[in-house]
Amino acid sequence: MNEVLKLPFYAKLTVILLGMIAAGFIFYIGQDILIPILMSLLFAILLRPIVNFLNSKLRLPHVLASILSVIFFCLVILGVIWFMSMQISEVVSDVNKIERNLTIHFRNIQQFVKENLHVSQREQQQYINDAAKDSMSKGKELIGSTLLSFTDVLLTMTLIPIYTFLILLYRNHFMKFLGKLFRSEHHAKLIDCLTQIKVAVKSYIVGLILEMVAVSVLTTIGFMIIGVEYAILLGIITGILNLIPYIGILFAMFLSIVASLTGTPDMSIVIGVIVVNIIVQLIDNNVLMPMIVNSKVEINAFVSIIGIIIGGALGGVAGMFLAIPVIAVCKVIFDRISYLEAWGYLLGDDLPKTYVWKHIKLPRYDHEQSSDSLIMATNIPAPTFTQTYTIKSQDSQDSDK
Repeated sequence: MNEVLKLPFYAKLTVILLGMIAAGFIFYIGQDILIPILMSLLFAILLRPIVNFLNSKLRLPHVLASILSVIFFCLVILGVIWFMSMQISEVVSDVNKIERNLTIHFRNIQQFVKENLHVSQREQQQYINDAAKDSMSKGKELIGSTLLSFTDVLLTMTLIPIYTFLILLYRNHFMKFLGKLFRSEHHAKLIDCLTQIKVAVKSYIVGLILEMVAVSVLTTIGFMIIGVEYAILLGIITGILNLIPYIGILFAMFLSIVASLTGTPDMSIVIGVIVVNIIVQLIDNNVLMPMIVNSKVEINAFVSIIGIIIGGALGGVAGMFLAIPVIAVCKVIFDRISYLEAWGYLLGDDLPKTYVWKHIKLPRYDHEQSSDSLIMATNIPAPTFTQTYTIKSQDSQDSDK
């Protein structure tokens, strides 16, 4: 006879926390193996509709459809890299102008420090020379670590298409494995869970791609209006870095400021760059995110920021990119397990997202008017008012009179 072991709350909480710590430790130790697999899984979910189209419409074999889908994906990535390399070549051709503008800005900074901090240019130059000596002493270590990280990136970029193809090829095999892993009475919940994971991950990735394109176009137009050099390249870089929620845009703004100063000796261009980035972020956070990203992936901002920081600490930039999809998958799983449902609610976001104004979806912040009220259930029975109680009450009232 099968007996279900019921643990008290503190034991369940301990087991869940230990499981989370163990999962984080395993991810940290095996990140070189797990990150390419997780990235490939995301891309396989994204390419699955293309494989289905080639199978159903063009009647291509499953193997050939998977190969063509991966090749198409690689060509798109190579096209983006080629376009960015063409833009970078224009920057390289202006190296003399960049050097001249940097020299002007450097002299202006030195003059500012001399007038306000009372540090002479000779002392400033001495500080710079001392810092350069320290940098040269660590140059060999820096070059070695850079080459090692570059080889790791090349290896990861080589493995991701291979893993993506294999995941697409053995999709049915993996589905049968999951079916054998769980008992038949749980298959309906398993199918629902996998369907929701696929919808959430696919909508999130597609939304990120659309958001990246929109942010790149808006930033490029804004930089062109204020006269920033290399506006197209900076717009594309801003859109790509915006794939890392909340944090990537800060790096993009800093890079845009530095790049804009290399194109002109006018310091006032910095204000224009900051204004453009703020306007684009307002449009992104208040229009694009609610419309195309947050429609399926409902994760609150607090958990998202913590997840991104933890992902960056465990896996670097790739970990930051994978943080939101992993949290979304965990939320889908938690919502369908009774003793983990509270954790799924913690990861989620019950704030009202948008309201429609003239066919435009805008953010809505009146949380107190729209949120469901919290109902606390108790085991105290409600009093029943019987006819006897009513009669006694009436008699007592008559006697009082």
